[in-house]
Amino acid sequence: MNVLLLGSGGREHALAWKIAASPLLTKLYAAPGNPGIGSEAELIKLDITDHAAVVAFCREKKIDLVVVGPEGPLVAGIADDLRAENIRVFGPSKAAARLEGSKGFTKDLCARYNIPTAAYGRFGDLASAKAYVEKTGAPIVIKADGLAAGKGVTVAMTMEEAQAALASCFDGSFGAAGAEVVIEEFMTGEEASFFCLCDGTTALPFGTAQDHKRVGDGDVGPNTGGMGAYSPAPVMTPDMIERTMREIIEPTMRGMAELGAPFAGILFAGLMITESGPKLIEYNTRFGDPECQVLVMRLRDDLLVLLNAATDGQLAHMSVRWRDEAALTVVMAARGYPGTPEKGSVIRGVDAAAGEGVQIFHAGTAINGGALVANGGRVLNVTATGATVGEAQARAYAALDRIDWPDGFCRRDIGWQALAHEQAG
Repeated sequence: MNVLLLGSGGREHALAWKIAASPLLTKLYAAPGNPGIGSEAELIKLDITDHAAVVAFCREKKIDLVVVGPEGPLVAGIADDLRAENIRVFGPSKAAARLEGSKGFTKDLCARYNIPTAAYGRFGDLASAKAYVEKTGAPIVIKADGLAAGKGVTVAMTMEEAQAALASCFDGSFGAAGAEVVIEEFMTGEEASFFCLCDGTTALPFGTAQDHKRVGDGDVGPNTGGMGAYSPAPVMTPDMIERTMREIIEPTMRGMAELGAPFAGILFAGLMITESGPKLIEYNTRFGDPECQVLVMRLRDDLLVLLNAATDGQLAHMSVRWRDEAALTVVMAARGYPGTPEKGSVIRGVDAAAGEGVQIFHAGTAINGGALVANGGRVLNVTATGATVGEAQARAYAALDRIDWPDGFCRRDIGWQALAHEQAG
C-alpha cells in the first residue's frame, strides 16, 4: 500500500513509526512531516489546507490510504473532499468532526441522548456569559467553543479567573474559536483518556491513557496541549471501560448516525471518573497528542490493518491486542511554552538517548545548518516502556537526561497518579 500521512507533530511521528512497521506498506509519504518522521517516510512539501493539492498528490502517487493526524483538516472537511474523489481516508467527515470542532454541538448531543456529562450553558456574548458565571459561582470551567490547540479551556477556581477567561474568549484571543463559549460545572474525580476505532457502525475499544495538561509539576500553571502521558490508565478498569462504552460511546455512535453523520475514524473521549461513574469532558476526533505516542508503543497488532478495517467498515470482525508493558512519554518543551516559545535553539544527543524500550518522537523540530533545532512549543516526546508505569517513568527520564538541550524544559512528575495506584495496589 501507498500511504499518505498528514501532519507534522509528535502524534504523526508515532503514527509513522508504527505504520512503517507494517508488512502491508509499500511506500509512506508524510506532509509536511518533521525530521523524525523523515526517518520513516518520504517528506512532501504539501500544503495540507489546500485540499485540491492533496487530492492531486494522491492521484499522482496512487495513494491507497490517507491518514489524517491533526484536527484542523478534519474539521475543515478534508475527509469529505478525498472521499468525493474516491480516495480512501481514515478520519471523520466534516459533519462528524463537529464532535471536536464545536464543544457546544457535543454538549447538545449529550443532552439529547442522555450521555453523562457536566451541566452547561452556551453563550455568544460576554454579558450573558458573565451573568451565568455570577449566578453559578466558582470553581467553574470556561471553554472556547471551537478549536484552540488545546489552550481554549480554563478551569477557573476563582471568579476572577472565570471573568478573565471569558474576556480572553470574547476579545478575540482564540479567533473564531472563542466567538461562542461553553460554561460547565466543575467536576471532581480522576481524568482519563479512552479511545475507540470507529467505522460508522462499530466502535472498537482502542486503549486508555492519562495525560498531564498543566505546564508545571504538581499540575500547576496554565493548560497546554499536553506535557506527558502514560498508558494504560489504572482508573479505567474493565468495569469502567464497559460502562464508558454503554453509557457514552455507544449512544454517541447511535446519535451521530441518526443525525446523518456516522462517525468513522478515531474517537477520543476525555473522561472524568467521578463517584457516580464516567462522565464525558469532551471529544476529540483524532489520536491524542501525546497519548498516541504511548498507545503505539503498547500496540501488538499491525496499525495499518486496523486503519484499513475502520476505513472499510470491517471493525466488527476485528480485535486489538496490547503488550503487557506500560508506556510513558515526557514532553520536552521550548522555553516560553505554552506562551510564545523560543525557537532555533540547538538540540544534541537525541539519537544517542534512544535505545531498548525507548523511542524519541519528534514534535516541533527542524534542521538548520545540519543541526537539529527547536521549531515549536512541544519539541520532543521521550517515550519508554516498562513492566510498570514506575519502570517506564524511570527509563524515560534516564533517556531524557541524556539529551543536551539547555533551552528545553519538562515536567519531572509525569505518571504520578499511576504511581499512586501502583503503590496503593
